Amino acid sequence: MANHRSAIKRHTQSLRKQTKNVAIKSALKTATKKVRTATESGNATEAAEFLKQATSLFDGAVTKGTLHRNNASRKVSRLASAVNAIATK
Repeated sequence: MANHRSAIKRHTQSLRKQTKNVAIKSALKTATKKVRTATESGNATEAAEFLKQATSLFDGAVTKGTLHRNNASRKVSRLASAVNAIATK
């Protein structure tokens, strides 16, 4: 454990940030899973609605600094292409 006051403060800040990041990433995984299950079941309208929610969550994660913008963009793009593939069928 750190001995200096500034190092102790930095440590507590990092712990707070870590808990927020874990919560955000968990929500992202849940949203991604909802989109994937909807696309696998073939329900295009439900998948499109879940995609809209997931996109919003990914954008929020980028704003908070949890994810890099290219990482979020890549994941949203892959989800969108999966949703569009079942929408055209």
